[in-house]
Amino acid sequence: MPGMNRVVLGGEAVRAGVATRHELARDYTRLYRGVFVRKGIEVTLRDRAIGAWLATGRKGVIGGVAAAALHGAPWIDPDIRIEVVGVTCRPRDGLVVRRDLLTGDQITYRSGLPVTTRIRTAFDLGRHLERAEALARLDALMWNQRFDIGDVLDIADRLPRLRGIAQLRELLPLVDGGAASPRESAIRLRLHDKGFPRPETQIPVLQGSRAIAFLDMGWQEYGVAVEYDGDHHRKNREQYVKDIGRLRTLEALDWIVIRVIAEDRPEEWLARVEGALHRRGCPLALRDRPTLAA
Repeated sequence: MPGMNRVVLGGEAVRAGVATRHELARDYTRLYRGVFVRKGIEVTLRDRAIGAWLATGRKGVIGGVAAAALHGAPWIDPDIRIEVVGVTCRPRDGLVVRRDLLTGDQITYRSGLPVTTRIRTAFDLGRHLERAEALARLDALMWNQRFDIGDVLDIADRLPRLRGIAQLRELLPLVDGGAASPRESAIRLRLHDKGFPRPETQIPVLQGSRAIAFLDMGWQEYGVAVEYDGDHHRKNREQYVKDIGRLRTLEALDWIVIRVIAEDRPEEWLARVEGALHRRGCPLALRDRPTLAA
């Protein structure tokens, strides 16, 4: 397997003559107990996943967020804890071991490693993670490549007593591959919890036949949009000027754009959304629901 010379089982490497114990101590760093990575290299998520697989005696299957990353989902830090599924092994720092049984059709291979399929990965993300993060990870998995929500529900129907099934069933209808960041997923979840109609995502704004903008989310029927402004927009002067020009163009086309930044209190920007939709004649039946959404 490519990359295996970067990551080795210590005892196995010594027995095979790949490295002496002295070389192992000098040229490698411990990744997990008994698993080592060469010094001087940038350790990737794939390296850590290979190490996790080796740590299970090559019996585990990479799952969870690490599996999502190997399927190509974006916005995943390389130093996340690696989940291994379908195996029983001794606990190790940096590993999450899940004993869940996997069927053969729930295992595939990515980068030479056994990984839970995209559908099984979605099933596990929606169950195991905190609610807001779970939706963000599911959105990212859908953003990378669409998957069938019905196939995920089929697994839930077969395994109705597993932990987290109720949350999974709640979140799956909310999954939207148009979310371009975890923060946008969190904003959508806030809107859902408050009782707003489901927004569209990546709404094209046309000037003639040309798309001049794609709005993060909103209600095209009412001309109201919600946009998340990340730090790069506010710290980059050139980008800031472009954003102001873009906003004025949208306002001239009769859009009301609610801009949200990380420092905004949710109740404040939610009130602005409510006011905008009310002015545009959207019927609302809002609720007060405690939520952990960011």
